[in-house]
Amino acid sequence: MHNDAPGSAPTAGKTTTAAVRDQDATAGAPAVANAPEPARPAARRTPSREMLAGLVSAVAILAAAGGIVAADSFAPQPAGTRGIPAALASVPAGANVGVCPGPARLLEGTEAGTDPQFSPESATAKSVVTGAVLSAPGGVLPASQLSALNGTPAVEIAKGGGQPAQEAGPQDLKAGVLNGHSVNGATVLGAEAMAGQKPSAAGVLKYSATDGDLQGSAAANCTPPANDLWLAGASTTVGRTSVLVLSNASSTPATVSLELFGSKGQIQAPGSRGLLVAPGTTRSIVLAGLAPGEPQLSVHVRSAGGPVAAAIQQSVLRGLTPGGVDFIVPGAAPAARQVMTGLDIQDAGGISAITGKDGFGDAGPALTITVPGPSNAVVEVRIFGRDGQKALPSGGVVTAKAGSVTEISLAGVPAGHYTVSTSSDVSFVASARVTRGVNGEKASDVAWAASGVRLGSQHVVPVPQGGDRSLVVGVLENRATISYAPITADGRIRPAATADVAGGTTTSIKLPGTVEESAVVAYVVSASGDAAYGALLLQQEGRDDVSTLALMPAASGQEKVAVALGY
Repeated sequence: MHNDAPGSAPTAGKTTTAAVRDQDATAGAPAVANAPEPARPAARRTPSREMLAGLVSAVAILAAAGGIVAADSFAPQPAGTRGIPAALASVPAGANVGVCPGPARLLEGTEAGTDPQFSPESATAKSVVTGAVLSAPGGVLPASQLSALNGTPAVEIAKGGGQPAQEAGPQDLKAGVLNGHSVNGATVLGAEAMAGQKPSAAGVLKYSATDGDLQGSAAANCTPPANDLWLAGASTTVGRTSVLVLSNASSTPATVSLELFGSKGQIQAPGSRGLLVAPGTTRSIVLAGLAPGEPQLSVHVRSAGGPVAAAIQQSVLRGLTPGGVDFIVPGAAPAARQVMTGLDIQDAGGISAITGKDGFGDAGPALTITVPGPSNAVVEVRIFGRDGQKALPSGGVVTAKAGSVTEISLAGVPAGHYTVSTSSDVSFVASARVTRGVNGEKASDVAWAASGVRLGSQHVVPVPQGGDRSLVVGVLENRATISYAPITADGRIRPAATADVAGGTTTSIKLPGTVEESAVVAYVVSASGDAAYGALLLQQEGRDDVSTLALMPAASGQEKVAVALGY
């Protein structure tokens, strides 16, 4: 699902000039003799003369009809049938709003099949939100803050109120930062529009724990609310827990309907329609109550009324051994191409050994393809590593059945960081599973890489503190240049570094924790050249923790919509 967003590089256009030749045709006519001839009987008409006479009559009739049509076209039309061309109207720039899911919580039980009860968090659980907001040229920051879902302010990032100078250039930027603020529920990171432009801002929630059934790490982008969302990668088999969390940060009630797709087709589940989410609240739904025993489950969320944010808290428990926790966030909408990067694949031998054990079949990397339409999809899968494309055990071409979810194993690929490109002749949704840990006696972790968008200009990429942080970039063809400038805790945007990435490869850039003794909170990432895709890969030295986050789209400029008048 290919959702290429335009990059920042200029695109060369083609100009075609058509030469038109006029040809002059000169018709000659025979001379007519005027000399008198002897009288003779009248000659009968020949067939050719009769045909010529008919053609002349036909031409006369057509000419008369054409005159009638032409006259009619110039006649005044009834007012009700005249069309008014649609005009483009500028849409006022809106605020940049991202909803961050709440901390991961252990599911204790249910009251009515889908409504969860949660037990207290473990002693070591920690959830923080990290974010950054870019100023307008001239260094004027928009009003921005982190608030509770109901609008109660939590942290002010910038007061706003200033106006950017007319002569300011793009080099006069600075940032407002949120450096790891602890949270205990869903939050909203918002930045107000300034000078008719939507501000550049982004936030990330990071959860971590070193004890309990939910030990490991999980991270999620703070995503903008929408009325149509796709989430892929859930599982409701024994030991797997999937809780869909719907958040309504608007002032309008939202009525949500769910479409569920499993390995054997679409699932008609009572209770999946007409779910009310009140303004400023969250609603949690245990997916096993709607679709039990599904090894692969994708969810299409549609909201009428207020837009919602959605995330699935996915956790694994293999007997008494924790198998990881993650937040599944929405990926790109159904499309003919989907790209996922930031995949960390372990040694093939270790993966083969662990997945061969009972209950560990999903402990290896895999790709899921969801085809929502009525036609099967023939999907071509390509995987690119540091030194080029690698062969897949499946051969790279798979038929995914219509209306269902198909899993494709990525086991057997050499260890490393990868980008996966999938394409088909019909639209589909895709996501990739990343796992860490090959010892069945120790806790492991899992993460899901959502399909992302093509990189453009000025993506804000928050980087939570702690552990190993890598910027992973994949380029499918030719070459791309990546620029990445650190934002430090003092609000300064430091000089950018660049990386030249060859087509058909994936590059990993290890990000430092500090620059000149100031903590790095975020990066400003831009791309030029051919299509590039990026992700943030989070790991923990000495542990098997893993999280991967597709880079969020850059802020768009002022939009125009077509407005048609009629009745």
